[in-house]
Amino acid sequence: MPVTLTANYKEVFTAEVVNKIDDFVEDNYALEDILEFIDANSEEDFLNYYGDYVMQGENLGYDVVDAFVEEFGLADVENTEEAYYGEHSSEADFAEDFYNDISAIPVGIVVDWQATWDQNLRYDFTFVNGYVFRTCY
Repeated sequence: MPVTLTANYKEVFTAEVVNKIDDFVEDNYALEDILEFIDANSEEDFLNYYGDYVMQGENLGYDVVDAFVEEFGLADVENTEEAYYGEHSSEADFAEDFYNDISAIPVGIVVDWQATWDQNLRYDFTFVNGYVFRTCY
């Protein structure tokens, strides 16, 4: 059930959830963001993952964390920073950056970066909304 009125959350949730909400609010977390998270997920997810979700979101940006959660689930949110390999316009763009970081590609060599992704990198990485994450973190 969505909680749309911040004034009534104490009547809706369990004492454990209310206490945790109050602790976060006391630490300057936005009540509206907390209630939105609970509405989108669950009370149990709030109790277990909200702190990690916010920490990762503040470190990397919430768009990155949401893309990670979309692919791997909320239970792994604490691993977002470890798995994150940046934002890229395409899988081929990531493949080119990845291999150029390892070693310089000699001038005159033509590489099919999409084929490189398809044959090699897609097994170890995933591409979600422009963000790349290592699948084995």
